[in-house]
Amino acid sequence: MLNLIELEQFVAFSKYGTLSEVSKLMNISQPTLTRNMKHVEDSFGVSLFTRRKNKLSLNETGIKAVEYAKQLLKDEKNAILMVQEFDRKLHSITISSCAPAPLWILSPKLSTAYPDYTISSSICDTDKVISDVKSDVIDIGILPYKYIDDSFYVTPFFTEHLSVCIPYEHELYKKDTLTFDELNGYNCLLRDQLGFWTNLCKRKMPASKFLIQTDESEFLELVRSSTLFCFTTNFGTYPDGFLENRKIIPVTDKAANVTYYLVWKKEKAYRF
Repeated sequence: MLNLIELEQFVAFSKYGTLSEVSKLMNISQPTLTRNMKHVEDSFGVSLFTRRKNKLSLNETGIKAVEYAKQLLKDEKNAILMVQEFDRKLHSITISSCAPAPLWILSPKLSTAYPDYTISSSICDTDKVISDVKSDVIDIGILPYKYIDDSFYVTPFFTEHLSVCIPYEHELYKKDTLTFDELNGYNCLLRDQLGFWTNLCKRKMPASKFLIQTDESEFLELVRSSTLFCFTTNFGTYPDGFLENRKIIPVTDKAANVTYYLVWKKEKAYRF
Protein backbone atom coordinates (compact mmCIF):
# COMPACT_ATOMS: atom_id res chain seq x y z
CA MET A 1 0.00 0.00 0.00
CA LEU A 2 1.27 3.44 -0.90
CA ASN A 3 2.38 5.61 1.99
CA LEU A 4 1.88 9.36 1.52
CA ILE A 5 4.92 10.33 3.60
CA GLU A 6 7.06 7.96 1.54
CA LEU A 7 5.58 9.40 -1.64
CA GLU A 8 6.65 12.89 -0.49
CA GLN A 9 10.18 11.54 -0.06
CA PHE A 10 9.97 9.85 -3.47
CA VAL A 11 8.93 13.11 -5.15
CA ALA A 12 11.69 14.96 -3.27
CA PHE A 13 14.22 12.43 -4.56
CA SER A 14 13.05 13.10 -8.12
CA LYS A 15 13.64 16.82 -7.53
CA TYR A 16 17.00 16.75 -5.72
CA GLY A 17 18.51 13.65 -7.28
CA THR A 18 20.36 12.12 -4.32
CA LEU A 19 19.31 10.35 -1.15
CA SER A 20 21.85 12.31 0.86
CA GLU A 21 20.32 15.64 -0.19
CA VAL A 22 16.78 14.46 0.61
CA SER A 23 18.02 13.06 3.91
CA LYS A 24 19.33 16.47 4.95
CA LEU A 25 16.34 18.44 3.71
CA MET A 26 13.69 16.16 5.25
CA ASN A 27 15.64 15.34 8.43
CA ILE A 28 15.53 11.57 7.92
CA SER A 29 18.41 9.11 8.09
CA GLN A 30 19.73 7.83 4.78
CA PRO A 31 19.27 4.13 5.65
CA THR A 32 15.60 4.82 6.54
CA LEU A 33 15.17 6.78 3.31
CA THR A 34 16.71 3.89 1.33
CA ARG A 35 14.23 1.44 2.92
CA ASN A 36 11.34 3.80 2.18
CA MET A 37 12.28 4.08 -1.49
CA LYS A 38 12.36 0.28 -1.69
CA HIS A 39 8.91 0.17 -0.07
CA VAL A 40 7.57 2.67 -2.64
CA GLU A 41 8.94 0.47 -5.39
CA ASP A 42 7.39 -2.65 -3.83
CA SER A 43 4.04 -0.86 -3.46
CA PHE A 44 3.96 -0.05 -7.18
CA GLY A 45 5.05 -3.63 -7.90
CA VAL A 46 7.53 -2.67 -10.62
CA SER A 47 11.11 -1.46 -10.82
CA LEU A 48 11.35 2.33 -10.42
CA PHE A 49 15.10 2.79 -10.00
CA THR A 50 18.31 2.11 -11.80
CA ARG A 51 20.85 0.98 -9.22
CA ARG A 52 24.57 1.33 -9.73
CA LYS A 53 27.40 1.33 -7.22
CA ASN A 54 26.85 4.31 -4.92
CA LYS A 55 24.29 5.67 -7.37
CA LEU A 56 20.49 5.51 -7.42
CA SER A 57 18.43 7.11 -10.17
CA LEU A 58 14.90 6.92 -11.51
CA ASN A 59 14.25 4.76 -14.55
CA GLU A 60 11.61 5.61 -17.14
CA THR A 61 8.85 3.94 -15.13
CA GLY A 62 10.03 5.74 -12.01
CA ILE A 63 9.74 9.11 -13.74
CA LYS A 64 6.12 8.27 -14.69
CA ALA A 65 5.45 7.09 -11.12
CA VAL A 66 6.58 10.50 -9.85
CA GLU A 67 3.84 12.16 -11.94
CA TYR A 68 1.18 9.97 -10.31
CA ALA A 69 2.73 10.48 -6.87
CA LYS A 70 2.51 14.25 -7.28
CA GLN A 71 -1.16 13.93 -8.25
CA LEU A 72 -1.87 11.70 -5.25
CA LEU A 73 -0.23 14.21 -2.91
CA LYS A 74 -2.20 17.04 -4.51
CA ASP A 75 -5.43 15.03 -4.17
CA GLU A 76 -4.62 14.38 -0.51
CA LYS A 77 -4.24 18.11 0.18
CA ASN A 78 -7.44 18.88 -1.70
CA ALA A 79 -9.31 16.18 0.22
CA ILE A 80 -8.18 17.64 3.53
CA LEU A 81 -9.21 21.14 2.48
CA MET A 82 -12.59 19.94 1.21
CA VAL A 83 -13.34 18.03 4.41
CA GLN A 84 -12.29 21.03 6.50
CA GLU A 85 -14.49 23.30 4.36
CA PHE A 86 -17.42 20.88 4.75
CA ASP A 87 -16.97 20.85 8.52
CA ARG A 88 -16.68 24.65 8.56
CA LYS A 89 -19.98 24.95 6.70
CA LEU A 90 -21.63 22.67 9.25
CA HIS A 91 -20.64 25.19 11.94
CA SER A 92 -21.10 28.46 10.11
CA ILE A 93 -23.85 30.61 8.62
CA THR A 94 -23.08 32.88 5.70
CA ILE A 95 -25.22 35.87 4.77
CA SER A 96 -25.26 38.14 1.74
CA SER A 97 -27.23 41.36 1.93
CA CYS A 98 -28.25 44.02 -0.56
CA ALA A 99 -27.52 46.70 2.09
CA PRO A 100 -25.61 47.07 5.38
CA ALA A 101 -28.44 47.77 7.86
CA PRO A 102 -30.00 44.28 7.73
CA LEU A 103 -26.63 42.78 8.65
CA TRP A 104 -26.43 45.00 11.75
CA ILE A 105 -29.64 43.39 12.96
CA LEU A 106 -29.47 39.82 11.65
CA SER A 107 -25.84 39.01 12.51
CA PRO A 108 -26.26 39.60 16.29
CA LYS A 109 -29.54 37.63 16.27
CA LEU A 110 -27.82 34.65 14.64
CA SER A 111 -24.82 34.92 16.98
CA THR A 112 -27.20 34.70 19.93
CA ALA A 113 -29.21 31.84 18.46
CA TYR A 114 -26.10 29.93 17.33
CA PRO A 115 -23.30 30.76 19.81
CA ASP A 116 -21.04 27.96 18.54
CA TYR A 117 -21.32 29.01 14.90
CA THR A 118 -19.21 31.40 12.85
CA ILE A 119 -21.39 34.10 11.30
CA SER A 120 -19.95 35.70 8.18
CA SER A 121 -21.53 38.30 5.92
CA SER A 122 -21.04 40.36 2.78
CA ILE A 123 -22.80 43.07 0.79
CA CYS A 124 -23.47 42.50 -2.90
CA ASP A 125 -26.00 43.29 -5.60
CA THR A 126 -29.41 41.65 -5.56
CA ASP A 127 -28.79 39.35 -8.54
CA LYS A 128 -25.74 37.89 -6.82
CA VAL A 129 -27.65 37.44 -3.55
CA ILE A 130 -30.21 35.31 -5.39
CA SER A 131 -27.67 33.28 -7.38
CA ASP A 132 -25.53 32.65 -4.29
CA VAL A 133 -28.50 31.36 -2.29
CA LYS A 134 -29.54 29.10 -5.17
CA SER A 135 -26.03 27.68 -5.57
CA ASP A 136 -25.46 27.24 -1.79
CA VAL A 137 -22.57 29.71 -1.80
CA ILE A 138 -24.40 31.42 1.08
CA ASP A 139 -27.06 30.27 3.53
CA ILE A 140 -29.26 33.36 3.90
CA GLY A 141 -29.87 36.21 1.48
CA ILE A 142 -31.37 39.63 2.17
CA LEU A 143 -33.27 41.38 -0.62
CA PRO A 144 -35.05 44.78 -0.89
CA TYR A 145 -38.20 43.18 -2.28
CA LYS A 146 -40.26 40.02 -1.93
CA TYR A 147 -38.73 37.25 -4.02
CA ILE A 148 -41.06 34.51 -5.24
CA ASP A 149 -39.57 31.02 -5.52
CA ASP A 150 -41.22 27.82 -4.31
CA SER A 151 -37.87 26.39 -3.19
CA PHE A 152 -37.22 29.34 -0.82
CA TYR A 153 -38.57 30.48 2.49
CA VAL A 154 -39.20 34.21 2.09
CA THR A 155 -40.05 36.29 5.14
CA PRO A 156 -40.25 40.07 5.73
CA PHE A 157 -37.57 41.39 8.06
CA PHE A 158 -37.97 45.14 8.64
CA THR A 159 -38.45 48.41 6.77
CA GLU A 160 -35.78 51.07 6.28
CA HIS A 161 -36.71 54.68 5.48
CA LEU A 162 -34.31 56.99 3.64
CA SER A 163 -33.84 60.61 4.72
CA VAL A 164 -31.51 63.43 3.73
CA CYS A 165 -29.42 65.43 6.18
CA ILE A 166 -29.65 69.01 4.95
CA PRO A 167 -27.30 71.73 6.33
CA TYR A 168 -29.27 74.65 7.73
CA GLU A 169 -27.69 77.01 5.20
CA HIS A 170 -28.89 74.80 2.29
CA GLU A 171 -31.79 76.14 0.21
CA LEU A 172 -33.80 72.92 0.82
CA TYR A 173 -33.65 73.04 4.63
CA LYS A 174 -37.12 74.64 4.94
CA LYS A 175 -38.72 71.56 3.42
CA ASP A 176 -40.41 69.02 5.72
CA THR A 177 -40.36 66.24 3.11
CA LEU A 178 -38.43 65.77 -0.11
CA THR A 179 -38.57 63.61 -3.21
CA PHE A 180 -35.82 62.34 -5.46
CA ASP A 181 -37.05 64.72 -8.15
CA GLU A 182 -36.51 67.66 -5.78
CA LEU A 183 -33.04 66.39 -4.85
CA ASN A 184 -32.02 65.70 -8.43
CA GLY A 185 -29.34 68.13 -9.60
CA TYR A 186 -27.91 68.82 -6.14
CA ASN A 187 -24.53 67.32 -5.32
CA CYS A 188 -24.17 65.22 -2.19
CA LEU A 189 -21.89 63.13 0.01
CA LEU A 190 -22.19 59.35 -0.05
CA ARG A 191 -20.52 56.52 1.80
CA ASP A 192 -19.38 53.47 -0.14
CA GLN A 193 -20.59 49.96 0.68
CA LEU A 194 -24.24 51.02 0.83
CA GLY A 195 -25.35 48.21 -1.44
CA PHE A 196 -28.40 48.86 -3.59
CA TRP A 197 -28.90 52.34 -2.00
CA THR A 198 -25.97 53.72 -4.01
CA ASN A 199 -27.37 52.62 -7.37
CA LEU A 200 -30.87 53.72 -6.36
CA CYS A 201 -29.73 57.27 -5.58
CA LYS A 202 -27.69 57.49 -8.77
CA ARG A 203 -30.62 56.22 -10.83
CA LYS A 204 -33.16 58.54 -9.21
CA MET A 205 -30.83 61.57 -9.26
CA PRO A 206 -29.09 61.39 -12.66
CA ALA A 207 -28.27 65.11 -12.71
CA SER A 208 -26.51 64.99 -9.32
CA LYS A 209 -22.85 64.36 -8.60
CA PHE A 210 -21.91 62.08 -5.72
CA LEU A 211 -18.77 62.51 -3.65
CA ILE A 212 -18.30 58.89 -2.56
CA GLN A 213 -16.02 58.31 0.43
CA THR A 214 -14.41 54.99 1.34
CA ASP A 215 -12.84 56.15 4.61
CA GLU A 216 -15.37 56.68 7.39
CA SER A 217 -13.34 59.29 9.28
CA GLU A 218 -12.88 61.36 6.10
CA PHE A 219 -16.59 61.01 5.33
CA LEU A 220 -17.57 62.22 8.81
CA GLU A 221 -15.18 65.16 8.54
CA LEU A 222 -16.81 66.17 5.26
CA VAL A 223 -20.25 65.86 6.81
CA ARG A 224 -19.08 68.08 9.65
CA SER A 225 -17.55 70.78 7.43
CA SER A 226 -19.27 70.53 4.03
CA THR A 227 -22.42 72.30 2.80
CA LEU A 228 -23.34 69.23 0.73
CA PHE A 229 -26.21 67.14 2.01
CA CYS A 230 -25.82 63.46 2.92
CA PHE A 231 -28.18 60.56 3.56
CA THR A 232 -29.28 58.66 6.62
CA THR A 233 -32.04 56.19 7.50
CA ASN A 234 -33.99 55.15 10.58
CA PHE A 235 -31.05 52.78 11.14
CA GLY A 236 -28.33 55.40 10.56
CA THR A 237 -25.12 55.06 12.53
CA TYR A 238 -23.85 58.62 12.90
CA PRO A 239 -22.35 59.43 16.33
CA ASP A 240 -24.77 60.94 18.85
CA GLY A 241 -25.22 64.66 18.26
CA PHE A 242 -23.18 64.57 15.06
CA LEU A 243 -26.03 65.79 12.86
CA GLU A 244 -27.21 68.58 15.17
CA ASN A 245 -26.28 71.21 12.54
CA ARG A 246 -28.35 69.47 9.88
CA LYS A 247 -32.06 68.95 9.41
CA ILE A 248 -33.14 65.37 8.76
CA ILE A 249 -35.86 65.34 6.11
CA PRO A 250 -37.58 62.10 5.00
CA VAL A 251 -37.62 61.14 1.32
CA THR A 252 -41.20 60.23 0.49
CA ASP A 253 -40.73 58.24 -2.72
CA LYS A 254 -41.91 54.65 -2.48
CA ALA A 255 -38.43 53.50 -3.56
CA ALA A 256 -36.91 55.27 -0.54
CA ASN A 257 -38.93 53.16 1.90
CA VAL A 258 -37.72 49.59 1.60
CA THR A 259 -38.94 46.40 3.25
CA TYR A 260 -36.20 43.78 3.41
CA TYR A 261 -36.89 40.08 3.00
CA LEU A 262 -34.86 37.12 4.22
CA VAL A 263 -34.56 34.21 1.79
CA TRP A 264 -33.13 30.75 2.31
CA LYS A 265 -33.61 27.27 0.91
CA LYS A 266 -36.46 25.25 2.37
CA GLU A 267 -34.23 22.31 3.26
CA LYS A 268 -32.49 24.54 5.79
CA ALA A 269 -34.01 25.57 9.11
CA TYR A 270 -32.99 28.66 11.08
CA ARG A 271 -34.17 30.30 14.24
CA PHE A 272 -33.79 34.05 14.73
